[in-house]
Amino acid sequence: MELRALGADARNIWVTHEEANTDSIAKLLNNVTGVWFGGGDQVRLAKVLRNTKTEAAIHARYESGAVIGGTSAGAAVMSEVMITGDERRPGGDRRDTTNAYMTIARENIVTDTGFALIGSAIIDQHFLRRKRHSRLISLVLERAPHLGVGIDESTALIVPATGPWRIAGASVAVIYDARSSEVTPASSHVLGATNLRMHVLPAGSTFDPKTGKATLP
Repeated sequence: MELRALGADARNIWVTHEEANTDSIAKLLNNVTGVWFGGGDQVRLAKVLRNTKTEAAIHARYESGAVIGGTSAGAAVMSEVMITGDERRPGGDRRDTTNAYMTIARENIVTDTGFALIGSAIIDQHFLRRKRHSRLISLVLERAPHLGVGIDESTALIVPATGPWRIAGASVAVIYDARSSEVTPASSHVLGATNLRMHVLPAGSTFDPKTGKATLP
C-alpha cells in the first residue's frame, strides 16, 4: 500500500452500512491521525457511511485535527453537495450527442449529500483530464454554496483548519466562484450568468474561500 510505503502505520477497512454503525468499527478510528478514501463510487461511499457511528467518528477526528482526504470518488464525497457522476439529460436539450457533460444547463447534474467535511464548496475531480467544466459551472450557478473547485489528476487541494486553501501537485485546481454572479431566474429554462469568476491555480497557489482572493505562487 502506498501509504505504508511512505512510512504510515496504515490499514484498510471494508465495511457494510450495518457494520459502519457498530461501536467496534467506529472505535477503530480512536486516536488516528488520518483517514484516506480511495477511488470508486462516491454514492456508495456516502450510502455506506451516512448517518453511522463511523461517520460521526470521522467528523470527530476531523474536528480534533486529523487529516481527512481522498482521491477521485474519495475527493468528491468530501463536500456537502456531492456530484454523483450522473446527469439527467446527456447531451443537453438539443440531443445532438450522447457524450457526457457537454452542456451548461439547469437541473441537469444529479447530486447527493456527501460527508460535508467541506461545506463551503462543491468538489469535482479528474477535472481537466475528463473535461468536467460544464457540470461544475452548471452547479455553481444554480446551487449554493455557489463555489466549486475542480481538482485535476495528480493534484491536491489542501484545506487547513484556518487560513486559505493551498494547491499542490503536478497540475492545477480550477475554481469557479459565482457568489457575486447575476444568474438567470429559476423560472427561465436557460441557465446563464454574468460575473462568474474563475481561477486556474497551480501548485503553490492559495485561495481564501471567505474573501474570494486567489494568489499565484
